[in-house]
Amino acid sequence: YASVYRSVDGYNILTIHFDPVTQSPTLFLEIYLSAKFSTNPETTFAKELDRNYTAMEIELKKTIDEQQFVSTTADIWTAYNKSFLGVTVHWIDSETLQRKKAAIACRRFRGRHTYDAIASELEDIFSQYGLTAEKVTACVTDNGSNFIKAFKEYQQVESEEDEEKEVEEDDGEVAFTDLHSVLTGGNDEDAQQGLCVLPAHYRCAAHTLNLIANNEIGKWLASNPESRAVYRSSTAKCSALWTKASRSTVASECLEKISERKLIVPSVTRWNSFYDAYVRIVEMPLTDINNLCTQLQIKCMNDREYQFLKEYCAIMKPFSVALDILQGEETCFYGTLQPTLEVLMAKTLAMQNGLSQMTTGLPEIIVGAIKTRFATTIDSKEALLATVSLPKFKLRWVKEETRRDHIKYLLTTECRSLTVEEPPNAMADAPMSVETEVTSYFNSDPVMESLHQFPRIKKIALRYNAPTPSSAPVERLFSLGSLVLTPKRNRLGDGRFQHLILMRFNRYFSQGGIME
Repeated sequence: YASVYRSVDGYNILTIHFDPVTQSPTLFLEIYLSAKFSTNPETTFAKELDRNYTAMEIELKKTIDEQQFVSTTADIWTAYNKSFLGVTVHWIDSETLQRKKAAIACRRFRGRHTYDAIASELEDIFSQYGLTAEKVTACVTDNGSNFIKAFKEYQQVESEEDEEKEVEEDDGEVAFTDLHSVLTGGNDEDAQQGLCVLPAHYRCAAHTLNLIANNEIGKWLASNPESRAVYRSSTAKCSALWTKASRSTVASECLEKISERKLIVPSVTRWNSFYDAYVRIVEMPLTDINNLCTQLQIKCMNDREYQFLKEYCAIMKPFSVALDILQGEETCFYGTLQPTLEVLMAKTLAMQNGLSQMTTGLPEIIVGAIKTRFATTIDSKEALLATVSLPKFKLRWVKEETRRDHIKYLLTTECRSLTVEEPPNAMADAPMSVETEVTSYFNSDPVMESLHQFPRIKKIALRYNAPTPSSAPVERLFSLGSLVLTPKRNRLGDGRFQHLILMRFNRYFSQGGIME
């Protein structure tokens, strides 16, 4: 072969001509190399990556500092015998009223995943970006016991009023302190607990619904005498179909002849995938399913099992829709949670009529599990204020008059606690009173832009709707991580990995600003 260097418009172009032995046409390959990468591309690329990451980090810190209220999501991801703690930050732009997001950490997490280690790492990440407990309205995580205990132990600091009360209740006895333990650092753990302060904690609504589907619903179907046998036999035959269709090319070809659509193989950790897989099967006629089972040498499905799967999918359809809604990001605010649960419970109870004995008690089990799992969320002050401050909801989702009055009272009380800036011009209109603002808000158009007319309610919406209902954003961060951290890149350092994944997740960053 022959290689030729030439320069075009400031770029070095390497042209390589391959001359094969045969009489086939000559092939050539041109590699465009920038002049600054011509000496040592790997070293130069690393420096360029670090420079761009530093610029992105500075821009992100500046943007977060400009926000009054933000929220975060956090989780731990394990891959290739390594654990990483991921954190994303979310807020609502005060001008456009659109949701914004960014990833601020995907750092290596060494050691056991204990609650105190998690709290220490989270506090370090928050302090790096100036995320104080007053700025962060909530941190959304899954229902893992280590995360729950971390926020329970490090969330609140004893106030001065409580300390004064303890002094007054003291019986006057002298308290002795072990001087040796103080000098040797025996109270380091208590000191660390006093310094580490975490924001409020919200449990992931999507993960909670997954737990209901896998635990309460699954246990009831497996233990109920009317549904136990048909539930086990129908799910076993579906599992056999999924296994055959995904592992055998012959089975896949048989499926193509019978149905134009392939079967969905569910994921163990996602209940939605099981629901979608069951729906794909019941969309096929029973004759086609049994024809496929005969060709694959699987036990055929009878009418009772097919009817059970159809009823199960019909009952769980509102459940699946609610999961999809709560896992959204751009148009899903924390105020979406309360109406979604209300509609979910109402539609589930409406499915009771027309069910067979196999599933007649399932709707009540679902509604009872939702009320139990979301006991601290339903009708909480934060959830109600978040919902009522969203113009598309307001009080439209509430039917009881007494409940509507209670929510309106909460909104009025919260507005009274806020201060509104006085207009600089004396000739300008004075700010509205609280009662006038609340009444005008309920009569306004159900669009987000209407919040600009109501400064107090807008501030409430920016604060209480900053959190996301689920921790799906940080899960999507880990999905990108699986594309960056591959077996062929096993020498990738932890710091370089974090730089790559954060810059890829924060793809909206540019020289003009964040998320343009």
